[in-house]
Amino acid sequence: MWLYLGLFSALFLGFYDISKKHSLKQNAVLPVLLYSSLTATLIFIPVIVLSYTHPNLLAGKGLYIPPITTFSGHWHLFLKSLIVYAAWLLSYTALKHLPISIATPIGASTPLWTLLGAVLIFHEQPNSLQYIGLGLMIASYYFYSIIGSKEGIRFAGDKWVAFIFAATIIGTMSGLYDKYLIQTLKYHPLTVQAWFFVYLVALFAPTLLISNFTGPKIPFKWRWSIPLIGIFLIVADYAYFKALTYQGSLIAMLATLRCSCVVISFLGGILLFKELRPMYKAFALTGVLVGVFLILTSK
Repeated sequence: MWLYLGLFSALFLGFYDISKKHSLKQNAVLPVLLYSSLTATLIFIPVIVLSYTHPNLLAGKGLYIPPITTFSGHWHLFLKSLIVYAAWLLSYTALKHLPISIATPIGASTPLWTLLGAVLIFHEQPNSLQYIGLGLMIASYYFYSIIGSKEGIRFAGDKWVAFIFAATIIGTMSGLYDKYLIQTLKYHPLTVQAWFFVYLVALFAPTLLISNFTGPKIPFKWRWSIPLIGIFLIVADYAYFKALTYQGSLIAMLATLRCSCVVISFLGGILLFKELRPMYKAFALTGVLVGVFLILTSK
């Protein structure tokens, strides 16, 4: 069952990426970030309130959110939102300007940065298959740089590519912090997920307000896909956390399945947004996914 939940999570992560691209096309970034996060927050607020007033009602349905009653608890979750706030500002801005068939495979490079960090910081020794996976991912991204150059995107000097790589590295930090919150500090996954969105709104709202007074006026167009961003992310994360509760579920395999969401994003880029060079990008994407699989599943 946990494998099906992992695939379900990957499917909705792909829909999440496609919704982001549709919402951001020739649109202002900050309102999209605020209103998509607000949608998710409005879904969670009744659950937070009911968990406080009628805990028994939700406990049997798997929707109970344990309350946070200490300042340190709220600080831990605010810090999670602050990390994602920085990552999303970079990644959403980059996705607005880059083809989704190039941006999302770069976003799938989290295992690469995690492995490099483990080697450089903790002096871990990867096995031979992980080294092969690492080399395959690096080679695939080099091939992506060649493809990108044919579309006017030079990886070495393009700031949007730098943005998406920076967002991915910050996102890796967020994933490690999630592990610390849930496994070490014993926060319930739904507590992290719910308050994460609440504090994101608290961060994006003043940012948008300040930007309206100080920054350039970028037109904003409301699109039906904007609320879907928050909804799809809630569904994807809930399925992932639910899969982790099953006895015998493998975190490495679930992480690999989550990364496979780039296949959905890639197909969306080709079929919906009419992006170029699908065969070359499919070849590079295959290399990335095989590399991810080798890094995450090799012991």
